[in-house]
Amino acid sequence: MSTLVVVILWAAVVAYAVSGGADFGSGFWDALAGGAEAGKDDRKRIDRSIGPVWEANHVWLIFILVYLWTAFPKAFAAIVTALFVPLIGVAVGITLRGAAFALRKSSSTFAQARVFGIAFALSSIVTPFFMGAAAGAIASGRVPLNADVDPLTVWLGPTSILGGVLAVGTCAWLAAVFLAADSARDGEAELAAAFTTRAIWTGLVVGVISLIGVFVLETDATTLADGLERAGAPLLIVSGIGGLFAMWLLRQGRPGSARLPAIIAVVAIVVGWGVGQYPWILVDEVEIEDVVAGRATLMGLIIAFVGAALLVVPSLIWLFRLTNMGQLSAHQPRADSSLATLNRLQTVATASSSSTANGDGEADGTAAEVRASQPPT
Repeated sequence: MSTLVVVILWAAVVAYAVSGGADFGSGFWDALAGGAEAGKDDRKRIDRSIGPVWEANHVWLIFILVYLWTAFPKAFAAIVTALFVPLIGVAVGITLRGAAFALRKSSSTFAQARVFGIAFALSSIVTPFFMGAAAGAIASGRVPLNADVDPLTVWLGPTSILGGVLAVGTCAWLAAVFLAADSARDGEAELAAAFTTRAIWTGLVVGVISLIGVFVLETDATTLADGLERAGAPLLIVSGIGGLFAMWLLRQGRPGSARLPAIIAVVAIVVGWGVGQYPWILVDEVEIEDVVAGRATLMGLIIAFVGAALLVVPSLIWLFRLTNMGQLSAHQPRADSSLATLNRLQTVATASSSSTANGDGEADGTAAEVRASQPPT
């Protein structure tokens, strides 16, 4: 029964790696989009792609936390005690990211929108890094059951740094593939080409870092490395093939077709990590069977999972299907929407910045046109 609970828990980890990963990665590209005018189209694309689903993606994280502390309370206590620094970073990052994403489109001035945009972008980068660093600390055997470690340094080992960098890179790559596919679906050829190029280059960088990571694991996380070389090897091969196939499809100008192999690549690598680490829950310290909860608790978790699967999973599938079909994102926002307000603020800011070159009269005329386009209140 404990094995079944672990499989359910890890399935949620995989789901969060894909959905949440693409979500965080979109913020990475928001950070690199450029200034207000240069990055306007990129940010509109990102808003349309993740707007309908960004809150739903974190359902998996809540599920993971509840399952982990209920099924393995001692291990959970050790993890949150030893790794409270990166985990607090994760909590703060997710909170700031969600608030900034929502408030950016409801800002009353362009300066406010810029501040919220910076907060959204930076938190989208540091949050997956903290997650990867925490996972790396566990995978390298640095988290004992008594949590008797230095919380300021336990998450800064070589495997933790590798995990954090790979988490950010994988999120960015997956998001670029998804954004290229969404752009191509909506007929945005220039955006599709731009995100395709970013996906290809990011994939190459992540591939190089992964090869370097082999040597890091061999010296710093020997138990995990041994598991990956044995039981996890077939899944690593599948991940590599999926990633290369996705890159080939991108090169062929078929970003929509690249989405599935990209997902397979991420799913395979996360499952491979779990298989390679099994049966350890705290590597080199505690195995799953040593800290699992009682049979009645596990049975309750399984029943709760079945109920949640019947109620929630179909809704999530339908939500993602509608999103992928482009049914939940509008190219032209309603005149009274927060996005339309942000667009008007950007227009005013652009007009103001060009007033010196074009003359104050032209800038004032543009601002007057913008005010006239606002809906009555």
